[in-house]
Amino acid sequence: MSVNETNNTDTTRNGWRKFWRSTAEAFSNVPGAFKLVWEAHRSATIAMAITTLVMALLPAAQAWTGKLIVDSIVDSLNRKLAVDTGLGNVLPVVILEFFLFALNSSMLQVRTLLDHLLNARLTHHVQTTIIRKALTLDLHFFENSSYYDQLQNAQREVNWRPLSIVRSSFLLAQDTIQLISLLALLIAFGPIVALLLFGAALPSFVAQMRYSRLYFRLLTWHAPEFRLKSYWEQLLTVDSSMKEIKLFGLGAPLLRRYEDQFWKFYREDTALAGRRTFMSIMWGVLAALSYYGAYAWTIYRTLRGELTLGDLTLYLTVLRQSQGSFQGIFSSLGEIYEGSLFMSNLFGFLKLKPLIASADEGQRPVPHPIRQGIEFCNVSFRYPGSQEWALRNLNLSIGPNEKLALVGANGAGKTTLVKLLTRLYEPTEGEIRLDGVNLRDYRLSELHQRIGVIFQDFVRYQATARENIGFGQIAALDDAERIRLSARKGGADSVIEELPQDYETMLGRWFEGGQELSGGEWQKIALSRAFMRDGEVLVLDEPTAALDAGHEYEIFQRFRELTAGKIALLISHRFSTVRMADRIAVIEDGQLIELGSHAELLALNGTYARLFNLQAEGYR
Repeated sequence: MSVNETNNTDTTRNGWRKFWRSTAEAFSNVPGAFKLVWEAHRSATIAMAITTLVMALLPAAQAWTGKLIVDSIVDSLNRKLAVDTGLGNVLPVVILEFFLFALNSSMLQVRTLLDHLLNARLTHHVQTTIIRKALTLDLHFFENSSYYDQLQNAQREVNWRPLSIVRSSFLLAQDTIQLISLLALLIAFGPIVALLLFGAALPSFVAQMRYSRLYFRLLTWHAPEFRLKSYWEQLLTVDSSMKEIKLFGLGAPLLRRYEDQFWKFYREDTALAGRRTFMSIMWGVLAALSYYGAYAWTIYRTLRGELTLGDLTLYLTVLRQSQGSFQGIFSSLGEIYEGSLFMSNLFGFLKLKPLIASADEGQRPVPHPIRQGIEFCNVSFRYPGSQEWALRNLNLSIGPNEKLALVGANGAGKTTLVKLLTRLYEPTEGEIRLDGVNLRDYRLSELHQRIGVIFQDFVRYQATARENIGFGQIAALDDAERIRLSARKGGADSVIEELPQDYETMLGRWFEGGQELSGGEWQKIALSRAFMRDGEVLVLDEPTAALDAGHEYEIFQRFRELTAGKIALLISHRFSTVRMADRIAVIEDGQLIELGSHAELLALNGTYARLFNLQAEGYR
């Protein structure tokens, strides 16, 4: 054998190894799909299995009763029996066939009902499983585009794919049992015929698997484009973007982008579907030829007197059902294979592991009250996948009940510092201590409960005013007095008093009866939500950015009162606000460059003084 022939042989062998390895990996997802369906509705899954077994045994019984009917009629005619006598011989078998037919029809209806029940429960179960998994993941996943590709792939089609796998598996079992029950009759008729029917169905199965793999790859690779299409669709249909879209004339251009994404995928999908359909037709013709070849052979043997009319009826039924079973088996295997490929996306998503351990068992309780304060010790941080330092060698102490303001340009690292303090991220280097103990040693859920936060990009919940505030402490959602007190602290009480249903008014325009608020009114709601927390640390990230000067002055006149007994961390670009803090920390390029009171930093005549004077100049 030449070197080229040897290389070609090795390449072919490696190709087959790769094919069987990838096939085995895909089919390994089948048990997981069964587990999801079982968890969604156990009794319906058991009923589906019983229905499958019954329907698998019916075809052979129906074929045999058909033979008995024909043979009884022919025998009565040959013996020239009276009509009543002949009818008496045939009638019990006809009644049996009627029972089998009625049973088969009933099983079909039962299966349809079970499909409906399982589909509804499975959709709910899979979606809640995905959401529960997402809730366990760290913030960095949600700030990474690849995570959304994984999420999109996990959610695509998994609402029905597990049920499709289970349904196809049951059909596979049904066709296999049915084929086994017919196999003795088929082999007795002719082993070569059985082999012919099997061989004719095999190529279609191989082609189905190949195109299933290509279709899976097509959808998986296009996840970013699907997300982009969904983004354009959202922009063109929600209230938050519609004002700009109309005023800037963006409707038609963005719609074209949406359509471009659709047609780009559609052309590839159509080409693949066309090739798949063409191959299916070609192999379908081959399977039909094999069946009619066997059909002709059966008629030939009957005409030669080797088979009775009952045998002819039996074998024609067996041939038809056997070929259907062969094709059903391969079709089910193809469906299971394709479904398993898509299930790998879901199971891959469910295997994601958070970087921050959330288990509270064995962890310290958060101290109450805080006696020593918070300390950043040589803290450095860079976001996963980034080579740039967001914070570098930061050392900062915040005493009990102290009010500290953070000042710096956008991107300086202020919000990153807050994310580390709240353990939405872990420091890359160094540690953060609370009363001298590393934050990692405290119970994470309790730590989150003890910190009240309002971020600059706060959420505008399409829910009632009561819920919008009460979500700040979900356990106290029904505590009307606490919600009203928080609303007064955040300045939202005057806003809510003007609403038609008071605290039960739906906010936002997404649902019927909803009332839209101005940006400043929404910010008061969000600020009130932060005050729901009965914690000793309050973090306010641009808490008055959307408020007018009068309301901002009112809030900060009461700043000391509102933060009494708490550590308050305040981020703001308004120096009229930050000057009320005990100390001001100036962050630049991820480093602490200045620290002191308003008066001390002005006297220092550094970065803070320059920024303060620039802003003050704008008001002169």
